[in-house]
Amino acid sequence: MKTNRLHMETRAQISIELIIVMAAVVAVVLLLVTQLQDSSEKGINKLSKKTKDIFDEIDAID
Repeated sequence: MKTNRLHMETRAQISIELIIVMAAVVAVVLLLVTQLQDSSEKGINKLSKKTKDIFDEIDAID
């Protein structure tokens, strides 16, 4: 019976550690997603400005 209790405590400890690791992984993923969204938004804004500048130059040619 003592072995069974020790086994259950070990499994509980592993489960708690797994939950902590999973929470850390989720936090890192959320951070990376946020950074990627910010980077893509900046890229879209730069591309949009550059496209507008190019079309303005084309319009100036006419």
